[in-house]
Amino acid sequence: MTAQILDGKATAAAIKSDLTARVAALKEKGVTPGLGTVLVGDDPGSQKYVAGKHRDCAQVGIASIQRELPATATQEEIEAVVRELNEDPTCTGYIVQLPLPKGIDENRILELMDPDKDADGLHPMNLGRLVLNEPAPLPCTP
Repeated sequence: MTAQILDGKATAAAIKSDLTARVAALKEKGVTPGLGTVLVGDDPGSQKYVAGKHRDCAQVGIASIQRELPATATQEEIEAVVRELNEDPTCTGYIVQLPLPKGIDENRILELMDPDKDADGLHPMNLGRLVLNEPAPLPCTP
């Protein structure tokens, strides 16, 4: 068996090229995709991950919607942002960056998300669809 060298940069470029074309086709039909992120706190890893999502959105033509809250945000404040994104027609999908700070009910936040806008596939309905082998968004990590 021969080893095959994988070129991650070339693969990423090909995926982004395909996405750019698909986003352009949607825009020609009057649909502008918008990805939202909810980032609570100042964890450097989470900040870098979310920044990468917004950078990628800019590269392929997807509108970027950022919502950032301090680590001291309350359950109610986070829920208000989730409701805002659920109702925002410019936001066609979003993620809530986990983990959330101590004292926040993550399950309640995930349940509050519109399952049709759940870009990470973590809403209980989407996880159930995944288990049943039905079409559902796939979580970014297994």
